[in-house]
Amino acid sequence: MSETVPTSEEPKVKPAAKPKAEKPPAIEELPFEEFINIHYLPALTKAFGKNGVTDLQLEFANFQVRGTWAQGLRQFTVYFSKADLNAQKAFSCADAGRSPSTIEPFLIDERKAPLDLLVFGVIQRLTAQKWLQPN
Repeated sequence: MSETVPTSEEPKVKPAAKPKAEKPPAIEELPFEEFINIHYLPALTKAFGKNGVTDLQLEFANFQVRGTWAQGLRQFTVYFSKADLNAQKAFSCADAGRSPSTIEPFLIDERKAPLDLLVFGVIQRLTAQKWLQPN
């Protein structure tokens, strides 16, 4: 016969869970105009500066970001179809002060458009034109 030995097990008490600090929203979740004016335009200015463009002028109106430089001879426009970073976007560029001849889809394969990708897309497109860096 076996004897059972009483054990004194105390119920384990879990420490109270610490309330998780709420993360601030990602900058891409900010209101559209706030994101463009506070984050996108300065990021574009910085990226162009890294590519040697010091006279970039940016403006934002009617869901369009327009940039001009080289004394107004070169320009680009990023078009947003509505006040949503993930909505359809288009891009155009023009040289020698002319009007853009083509408006092309911009970042159409991307479901989300984070700040870095929006900046990279403009720089990549203008580099392909050989406007920022020689190949």
